[in-house]
Amino acid sequence: MHKLLMDSPGRKALLLGNDAIARGAIEAGVAVTSTYPGTPSSEVSLNFFHISKESDLYFEYSVNEKVALEVAAASANSGLRSMCVMKHVGLNVASDVLMTLAYIGVKAGLVILTADDPLMFSSQNEQDNRYYGKLSGLTVLEPSSVEEAKEMVKTAFEISETLQEPVLFRTTTRINHSTAVVTYGELQPRKTKGYFVKDPANMVAVPAVSRKLHVKLLENIKKAESLANESPYNFITGNGNLGIICNGVSFGYVTDALDEMGAGDQIKVLRIGFSNPMPDQMIKTFLKTCDRVLVIEEGEPVMEEAVKAFAQEEKLILPINGKGENLFSQLYEYDPALVKRCIASYFDLPYTPKLPTDLTDVPEIPVRPPTLCAGCSHRSTYYAVKKAAEGMDTIYPSDIGCYTLGYLPPLSMTDFVICMGASTGTSCGFSVATDQKVISFIGDSTFFHTGISGLINAVFNNHNFTLVILDNRTTAMTGHQPNPGVDMSELSFDGYGQIQIEDLVKSLGVQHVSVINPYNIRKSIETVKTALEFKGVSVIIAKKKCTLYAASLKQLKDRAFYVSDKCVNHRTCINEIACPAFYIDNDRVQINPDMCVGCATCSQICPEKAILPLKKQ
Repeated sequence: MHKLLMDSPGRKALLLGNDAIARGAIEAGVAVTSTYPGTPSSEVSLNFFHISKESDLYFEYSVNEKVALEVAAASANSGLRSMCVMKHVGLNVASDVLMTLAYIGVKAGLVILTADDPLMFSSQNEQDNRYYGKLSGLTVLEPSSVEEAKEMVKTAFEISETLQEPVLFRTTTRINHSTAVVTYGELQPRKTKGYFVKDPANMVAVPAVSRKLHVKLLENIKKAESLANESPYNFITGNGNLGIICNGVSFGYVTDALDEMGAGDQIKVLRIGFSNPMPDQMIKTFLKTCDRVLVIEEGEPVMEEAVKAFAQEEKLILPINGKGENLFSQLYEYDPALVKRCIASYFDLPYTPKLPTDLTDVPEIPVRPPTLCAGCSHRSTYYAVKKAAEGMDTIYPSDIGCYTLGYLPPLSMTDFVICMGASTGTSCGFSVATDQKVISFIGDSTFFHTGISGLINAVFNNHNFTLVILDNRTTAMTGHQPNPGVDMSELSFDGYGQIQIEDLVKSLGVQHVSVINPYNIRKSIETVKTALEFKGVSVIIAKKKCTLYAASLKQLKDRAFYVSDKCVNHRTCINEIACPAFYIDNDRVQINPDMCVGCATCSQICPEKAILPLKKQ
């Protein structure tokens, strides 16, 4: 039995934050779950994926976040508790649904997990999705710990049903990927079959209906304000005439800082967990008892601006600060040392930071930049395209996925990246604006996500570029989740369809379509050259299963290569493809046989043919 399905109230378990969130949803009786995978939220979905094999929970990896939210919206309006999971930028994709769904509302609880990524561990921006709460008028909840995250999810479903509105459950990477002891609660029975009651006067968002629904939304915001002021997730700790207002993981940093500084009797803390709408009356009362207030929140000054507005409404005159040159930045994650330093500085408290550990006798740790895995077919594809395009003035628009790492030298095959699916759309623009040869890259999952529409646009408007679809048969970057092109039988699932990218591309009207095996370097170069010569839209599908995914399915051949005595140290292998299986020993190139997967790309490009298969002992 899956660990999160255990019906054992009171049991304590060490869980990842994302595991705890999934458990909270299961305890709440969630019946329908949908997602498009994205770090730092991916493990929530992975848990639902596995649980759906062992229970009556419905789960799907949707083609993108917009579709995922549409699935959840329909099921919630059919009376089933539903949850939609995504990373922060995924809510941009789903926002078209979100804004109008806030008007229409839901009949059963709908929780939308939006996982923000301060410091951009695996993201293209640091956007703060609390603004989506303000923009849509929906409730936002923010946990400060792993244990609280589990409990707060259950509350989110209850608030959703009280207001008959979706609830945004905003986490950050430090909550999603921390581990803590969690106490299991009771499993609520799951209702798995609903019934949709027709009500077009309230569910068909034509202008006449939406005008009325907007009034309802504003009334709900008023109700939510009352809930925020009464919420147990907004509370005060400590004493004194100095105040701190904080949220999320910052609360943990503040608590530790005040304990270490012994300032609990001087500074009281207002922790905001129900953060949209803000608890106005609670904040105003708090401000009246303070001489000075520091607002601590990662990301944008959302709370700080609201707190200052509340102070103005009450005609209060006191220093209220958060973001500032000598205080907190809008950049990156916070950490305990930063929080302690800023608290001490702002409140003029004595604080001597701990001296850093003396590491002068410790060798410097070598820098290890992110890189494509050993044997990754994307590396072979990039090499083939680079060779085929030699002498051309090229632009390489790319997309979101493992292959974005192609921007690093020596490959240097990525010139422009915005968001999921943008490589096809931006290629249209580059082909119109320049006479340069446009060669764009997109992964299979990203192509299904939002790349298809740009390709349709290119065919209709007769643009001139070559699109390389890097089909590694999985959604690799976020942990090998399936996409519509995956053979689900390999994962022991039946009842799924499978979309063939080649057939799909041809059906869109693309006149020049070719498929390559990236490991066949010579033939790949020839095929790419032909595609580049085509005037109009040409598509190359580089089809080879992700090596890590193939290894997990026990499909990798047990084969490795070594550098023989024929090597004259040209280092073409390192200078052209830089596979991480290579290393230098005594000024000679060597291959780590434990990392080599036997793709033979290096063997094919070596001028001396000095790289040979390693014979088994």
